[in-house]
Amino acid sequence: MTPTSPPATDGLLRQTLGEWRIGLVAWRLLVLQTAHPAVAAGTARYSTYRAHPWRRIEHTMDSGSRLFFAGPEERRREIARLERAHRRIRGTDDVGRPYTAEDPEVRAWVMLTLYEAMTAMRELSGDPLGPAELDALYAEFKEVCAALGIPDEVLPATAADVPAYVDRTVREVLEFGDQVRYLLFEMLREAPAPRRLGRLRPAWPLLRAVAASVLTSLTVADLPRAWHERFAMPRTRTAAALSWTLHRGMRQVMTRLPDRLRYRHPSGEEGRRRSAARRPTAPAPLPRPRPRTLDSRPARLEAFFRQVLDQTGDGRVDSADLQAMVHNVCWQLELPAEREDRLYAAFESWWEQLREAMDADGDGAVECAEFVSAMLGGIDRDPHYLDRGLGPAVRALFRTADTDGSGYLCADEYRVLFGGPRVHPAELNDAFRQLDGDGDGRVGEEEFVAAFTDFFTARADTAAGVALLGRP
Repeated sequence: MTPTSPPATDGLLRQTLGEWRIGLVAWRLLVLQTAHPAVAAGTARYSTYRAHPWRRIEHTMDSGSRLFFAGPEERRREIARLERAHRRIRGTDDVGRPYTAEDPEVRAWVMLTLYEAMTAMRELSGDPLGPAELDALYAEFKEVCAALGIPDEVLPATAADVPAYVDRTVREVLEFGDQVRYLLFEMLREAPAPRRLGRLRPAWPLLRAVAASVLTSLTVADLPRAWHERFAMPRTRTAAALSWTLHRGMRQVMTRLPDRLRYRHPSGEEGRRRSAARRPTAPAPLPRPRPRTLDSRPARLEAFFRQVLDQTGDGRVDSADLQAMVHNVCWQLELPAEREDRLYAAFESWWEQLREAMDADGDGAVECAEFVSAMLGGIDRDPHYLDRGLGPAVRALFRTADTDGSGYLCADEYRVLFGGPRVHPAELNDAFRQLDGDGDGRVGEEEFVAAFTDFFTARADTAAGVALLGRP
C-alpha cells in the first residue's frame, strides 16, 4: 500500500468521509445546511447548539458514525432514531412559512451538502476526484439516502448534475439569516471550553479567539462561488491564501501518515465494531448548587433555568426547550417510539403548567425571573405544587431510565441517565449513594421523586436531593 492509498476494505465514501481533514470543510457544510430557510427555522426553534455547542457536535458526529461507519443493524437503529426526532420538528418561521424536518427536499439538501463537502475537500486540496471516482462516491452516497427514505427523484440524477443543483439552490433558495451569521461570526467566539481541553483550559479565551478568526476566514473563503456572488461576501486574497495553505498542507501531511493516524475510523470490521460500541453523550446534567447559609433555592432555581431548562440558549424557555431535554434522554437510551411518546407527553404537560402559571406577559415563553418567582410562590403556597407538573414528568423519566423494568434504578442506569461533560463519575457515585438510603445498591421511584422534590424545595444545601448529581 502506498502512503496515499486509502484503506482497501472500505468504499470511497468511508475513505473520504473518514479522513481527519474533512474537518476543514465541516463548518462550511454547517453554513450551507443552516442557510436553507427550513433548516434555519428548525435550528432556531429546536436546536440546543447555542447553549450546548460541544454536546450538539458530539451528537452529530456520533450520528454520522452510526450512519456511515457502523454495521447494518446499527445504521437501522440510527435511522429510526433520526426519524423519531425529525417528526417533531415542524412549525412556522418568522415570516409565516411552514417548515418540517420531514420535507424530502429539505432532507435532500442537508444530505447533498455532505456529499458536496467531500468533493470540495478534494478540490480545495488540489487533488480533485475524477469522473469515475465521483460516480462511485455518488452511488455509495445515494445508497445511504435510500436507506434514510429520501426519494430518488429529489436528488440530482448523477454526480455530474450535483454542481448545478448546488449552484441553483445557493442562488435561489438559501438565505443569509441570523442563524448563519451566528455560526460564522459568533458561535466560536462565545463557546465554553471543551471538556477535554485539560491543562489548556486557562488558555481557552485566547485559543477561542484565534480559532474563531481562522475558521471564519477559512469558511468564507471555501464557500461556493455562487455564495460569494449571491451574498456579496468576496473571497479575499488573505483568506484564499489561508485556504490554499491549510488544505494543501494538510493533504501533504495526512497522505503520508499511516491509516491509523490518517483516518478517524479504523477500516473494515474493526472500524465497524468500534463505531457500534460507541454511545451518545448523555443529557446536560442538573446544576450542582453552591453552598449557602440562607435560602439557597433562588440561586438553585436560576441555575436550573439557565443550565437545564434553557436548552436553546436564548434566555427564554418554551415547549421546544423541554422537548430538547427529552430528546437528549431518548438519544442515549434508544427507546421505542411509544415509550418516547409517553415521555414527551409528560414533559409537555409540565410545560403547560409552567406556561399557565409563569407566562405573565402572554408571549408563549417563560423568562428566568418569571420561572424563579412563580416556582417559589407555588412551592411555598401549595405543598403539592410539584406533584401536578414536575412530579409526573420525573416519574416518566424514572420509568424510562429503568430499562430492565425492575422498578429500581441501579448505579449503571443512574449514571447513564445523569452522566455528562459537566459532572465527574465519582460525583455521580457519591450522589447515588446519598439517594440510596438503605444501601441496597438501587434507588426506587419514590426515592427518585423525593430527590427532585428536595432539589426544588430544600432551603439548605444539606438535603440528599440537593446532591442529585453530585456533591453540592
